[in-house]
Amino acid sequence: MGLIALGAAIAVLTGAGAGIGIGIATAKATESIARQPEAKGDIRTALLLGCALAEATAIYGFVIAIMIIGKA
Repeated sequence: MGLIALGAAIAVLTGAGAGIGIGIATAKATESIARQPEAKGDIRTALLLGCALAEATAIYGFVIAIMIIGKA
């Protein structure tokens, strides 16, 4: 049971990486909008697409963790 819990914990760590990535992307997008306000629409579109992909990675890690725990 210990190794299963360890594997699930490692799988859930993808959420931390996604959170850090989304935070950095949001900071850079805000900085870009401040420097070039006329490109706000394009920057927002790219930001939302990138955040969605990062969040999907975190959800995949969570699903894998649930599957690993389900095998126990």
